[in-house]
Amino acid sequence: MSMRSIPYILAFGTVLVLGISCGKNDPPPDPCASVTVVVSGTTMNPASGATNGSILATGSGASGLTYSLNGGTFQSTGQFTNLAAGSYTVTAKSSAGCTGSASFTLTNVVSCNTVTIVVNPNPTGVTPCVNASGSITAAASGGTAPYTYSLNGGVFQSAATFASLNTGTFSITAKDANGCTGTQGSIVVGTRSAGPLFTAVRTLIQNNCVSCHNATTANGGVNLSNDCAIVSAKDRINVRAVQGTPSPMPTSGLLPANDRLAITNWINAGGRVTD
Repeated sequence: MSMRSIPYILAFGTVLVLGISCGKNDPPPDPCASVTVVVSGTTMNPASGATNGSILATGSGASGLTYSLNGGTFQSTGQFTNLAAGSYTVTAKSSAGCTGSASFTLTNVVSCNTVTIVVNPNPTGVTPCVNASGSITAAASGGTAPYTYSLNGGVFQSAATFASLNTGTFSITAKDANGCTGTQGSIVVGTRSAGPLFTAVRTLIQNNCVSCHNATTANGGVNLSNDCAIVSAKDRINVRAVQGTPSPMPTSGLLPANDRLAITNWINAGGRVTD
């Protein structure tokens, strides 16, 4: 509010001076006091040593926005092209002069043409009679860590091990931090070999039991003519062939002590084909 001019008279000796007090206008309100201009955007990194990067900035919170890069001339759009790697600041200004800024960093994109990623797989075969028990563990080198891994073109994962595999042929692709990839195909997951404990028991079963317990003549409903059948019947084999309860197996009498010990050792080791 302005102050009304008030005339006044000062007497200095015989001279009368007519004075006027000058009023002052209040400053206008700040148009940006309640305005917040927010700047966000997306970037495209330049190729190594090139100036083909870009920033696409978008402002909000005010109208009539124009955009400036690193304090340069304002323009009508927030798109800035032909940029090299580096740090940039985009400022958005409204028609009322309100501003907001955001920082963006562009980094050089490594050319994958010069990168050779090698995938070294370590497969573990399927345990006989245990479904989906194979696995592959991969180790990648030649690129920029960290790596992610894909099995047979599937989704990439950070873990380098793929488990629960059945027998078959697989491929693993490794991708590094720059998106460069390398693939190793023809990775074979086979079947693990029988262990020595099981092999000894299988020989005993073939020599003493299979004549009465096979696919054709399965006395007591027991077929011991294949490896998985022997594993499934390990508890029965222990009771009949080692303990002789309720009657010995084979029917001619208990096996010699060394043979019974071989069965016991196999069962105590887990009773598996692979020991």
